[in-house]
Amino acid sequence: MIFKLISTKGFQQQAKYLDIKTKRILDNKLDLILQNPYRFKALNYKNHKLFRVPLNINSKETRLIYKIINPNIILICLLERKRNYKDLKKYLKNL
Repeated sequence: MIFKLISTKGFQQQAKYLDIKTKRILDNKLDLILQNPYRFKALNYKNHKLFRVPLNINSKETRLIYKIINPNIILICLLERKRNYKDLKKYLKNL
């Protein structure tokens, strides 16, 4: 199946401020997601089945959160790990 990446406005705003090196790393991860979207660890959050991709952005543990709704992969947000997914509820409202 061929998947298509769709990003939310929240993700677009976060990605806009990343430096070139981090954008390159993010592009590599997005290529891996397109090859096999079920590759990364699943995250069950309330009634959503989400997936998370570990990243290291500016020496901070960060997670790329996405959801699969066939044939689309929806990029939701970039979350700092130290926040314990507390901001995830805010980003899911825009979904």
